[in-house]
Amino acid sequence: MFSSEVTPKRERTRGKLVEVALRSFRARGYDDTTIRLIAAEAGVSTGNAYYHFPTKNHLVQELYVEVQGEHRDAAARDLEGETDLVERLRIVYHRGIDTLAPFHAFAPGFLSAAMSPRSPINPLSAESEPARDIAVATFRDAAAGAKKGFPAEFSEHVPDLLLLAYLLLALFWVYDSSPGQDRTHRLIDRGLALLKLGLPLMRTPVLRAPLREFFDMVAEVRA
Repeated sequence: MFSSEVTPKRERTRGKLVEVALRSFRARGYDDTTIRLIAAEAGVSTGNAYYHFPTKNHLVQELYVEVQGEHRDAAARDLEGETDLVERLRIVYHRGIDTLAPFHAFAPGFLSAAMSPRSPINPLSAESEPARDIAVATFRDAAAGAKKGFPAEFSEHVPDLLLLAYLLLALFWVYDSSPGQDRTHRLIDRGLALLKLGLPLMRTPVLRAPLREFFDMVAEVRA
C-alpha cells in the first residue's frame, strides 16, 4: 500500500520537473536554466530535483526527445500524399529546421555544452540515443514512403546518412545569422537539387562499389 501511494507522487514530481525544465530551456536557453531554478519553479526542494535528475543534462535529453517528436509529427502531416523522394526529404529537412527555430537565440549555449565527445548531450552520445532513434525513424519513413526510393542495397544505411547530414545542417544553422535563417533553408534546397541529379547515377554499376564504401564509412561514424 505504501509503495502504490508513493510511486504516483514521484511520477508527478518528475513530470513537473520535466515540464518546468522544458519551458525554461525554451525561454532562457541552456546557460540560464539551472536545477535550482527548475526546483524552485516546480515547487520542490533542490535535493528532490537532484534525486530525479542528477544533472541539468539529464533534462536536456528530455528536451531532445520532445523536439524530435515535434519534428516527426510536423513532417508526417506534410508528407501525406507526397510520393517523390526528394520532395519528401525536403519536407523533413525544412520541418526540422523550423522545429529548431525557437532555440536559435540560445543555440550557442547548447552547442558549447554538446561539443565535447564526452558530453552526455552530444547528439551522437549513448545518452542521446532515444532522441536519435526518433530522428532516424523520421528519415527512414520519409525515404520508405517514396514511390521510387534509393537503391535497395543502400536503403538500410540511408537513414543514418540523412541524419548525419541533418546534424551538419543544424551546426550550420547555429551560425546562420540571416533573417529567419534563410541561408540554411537555401542550403537544403541546393543540396537536394544535387541529390536529384545524382539519384540516377546511384543505380549505375560503376558507382555501386564506391557508394558501398561510402556507406560503410557512414556506418563507421555512427558506430
